[in-house]
Amino acid sequence: MPETGIVDYTQVAEKMAALVRERGTEILTDARVSAIRRGPDGLTLETARGAVQSRYLINCAGLYSDRVAALMGIRPEVRIIPFRGEYYMLRADRRALVRNLIYPVPDPEFPFLGVHFTRTVHGDVEAGPNAVLAFAREGYRLGTVRLGELGGTLAYAGFWNMARRYWKMGGYELYRSASKAAFVRSLQKLVPAVQAHDIERGGAGVRAQAVSPNGSLVDDFKISVTEGAVHVVNAPSPAATASLAIGRHIAGLAAETFKLSR
Repeated sequence: MPETGIVDYTQVAEKMAALVRERGTEILTDARVSAIRRGPDGLTLETARGAVQSRYLINCAGLYSDRVAALMGIRPEVRIIPFRGEYYMLRADRRALVRNLIYPVPDPEFPFLGVHFTRTVHGDVEAGPNAVLAFAREGYRLGTVRLGELGGTLAYAGFWNMARRYWKMGGYELYRSASKAAFVRSLQKLVPAVQAHDIERGGAGVRAQAVSPNGSLVDDFKISVTEGAVHVVNAPSPAATASLAIGRHIAGLAAETFKLSR
């Protein structure tokens, strides 16, 4: 598709950070929020880097968005369940098999796009991802397990309702994660010439999948507005692609909610 473009999103995020710093904004990393208290002067956020005072809060915490909302006493309509998406990469001498972006026809029942081919700005070709349950909210590796977070997932009725509804798909995703041959068969539906020796293991990402209590997979934005706060509880794909437009929408919503002049 001639109108499609690929970017290095790390550089995009770094540029966004540089622009907000130029406007006097401070960015704190490694500052996990453990508590939020409301007082007469606004909010106090207890973080790993000390207390932060704020009149207003915009929660865009991704994998932890529902947790941050809960710290303010809000009961989100959905729960975030992490799914790891694993990728293979085409070997350098086989990249000519894919000259553009190749996507499958989407299944309207599932918010996961399915395996596809993506050329990167660095000349690599990604193949994937699948979608397997992660055992931690930042479970980028199979061996990453956080018992508290996994326990929270297993204690959620919506997880079991989802499992009963989609157990066949979930089982197949686990099988495809363990079997390179099964992964290759999925890729061959898009590029029949791809063989097992043409690909090698790549990286992985984690999708913050919002799940309703009835087990349905939420494929729409969920934004909750409360006194002094805007919570972006769910921002599904293509949230990164549409980040500038989404940012403008949230800024307008915050200005209206907090009665700020724009």
